[in-house]
Amino acid sequence: MRKIVIVVLTAVFIGSCENKTGLKTKAPTRVTVQTVSEAPMANSQKYVGIVEECQSTAVSFTTMGVVKRVLVSEGQRVARGQLIAEIDDTQAKNLLSGAEAAMAQANDALQRYGMLHENGSLPEVQWVEIQSKVAQAKSQLEVAKKNLQDCRLTAPVSGIVGKKLIGAGETALPSQAVVNILDISTVKVKVAIPEAEIGYIEANTSSIIKVEAINRSLDGGRIEKGVQADALTHTYDIRINVANADRRLLPGMVASVSFAAMQSQPTELTIPITSVQRKADGSMFVWTISNDSTAHRTTVTFGESKGNRVTVSSGIGNGERIVTEGYQKLSEGTRVVF
Repeated sequence: MRKIVIVVLTAVFIGSCENKTGLKTKAPTRVTVQTVSEAPMANSQKYVGIVEECQSTAVSFTTMGVVKRVLVSEGQRVARGQLIAEIDDTQAKNLLSGAEAAMAQANDALQRYGMLHENGSLPEVQWVEIQSKVAQAKSQLEVAKKNLQDCRLTAPVSGIVGKKLIGAGETALPSQAVVNILDISTVKVKVAIPEAEIGYIEANTSSIIKVEAINRSLDGGRIEKGVQADALTHTYDIRINVANADRRLLPGMVASVSFAAMQSQPTELTIPITSVQRKADGSMFVWTISNDSTAHRTTVTFGESKGNRVTVSSGIGNGERIVTEGYQKLSEGTRVVF
């Protein structure tokens, strides 16, 4: 009887040892892990810009009249002094003819009365009056010539015709633009920058501009910074000068703008949104991996979501490891491999 008891106790002890040994040798759970790291804010790297002309000049007549013809079309390159348009000059020519006749009459009177003045037969007062009429006739002649000249509209600068605003047969008013001429030998790319990031951009900050319309990337030049924010969007407009010798960049084209990395560039901590879990009390957590390769629930607070990622406000820091796949098999303290 004593031998039987000893055998039973020995069997129980051996079985207990086997169970303990089995627990210690359980295989770790395999998971996929990602190391959390700060990265530049996505919207501080890429911006959308619009190409603008370097300068726009509105060309208009200085007098009113019916447009006889417009000699240029939109997109046409014009040189300084080139004829742009003409208005009906019939009235201007008639006025010029009258002014020339008045000038001839005044000169004739000056010549005839000049001999009387030399002989002392003409009172001084009358001689002065004749000279005044000559001066008036000369002034009116110059005005008439200028009016006729103003019936022809020429380009004040070289460039490309942007828009044709008046056509033949329409009445042009003084200072009403007929066409506008664009200088696109260099262009400017206008970009709206959030107020939180405008301080990181300086006049000499390097940039790369990609324009899909012409399938080209270009280096941006000097930056002009606006000083007044938009009241609704709280953004500041900047303009990046870009060389355009071949005139392929045209106003209105959309550009993608990125700036060179800056040491003080704002960064943010983001993680895949699929790695976020919810506790029974509604709080959010992720599985983090400690140095001994065990998994732990870590409560985290989040900011805004950006695509398939979400920004981290608190709970985990730079360099920590989180589980992105395989977390369904985990419990607190589970040993993992990755």
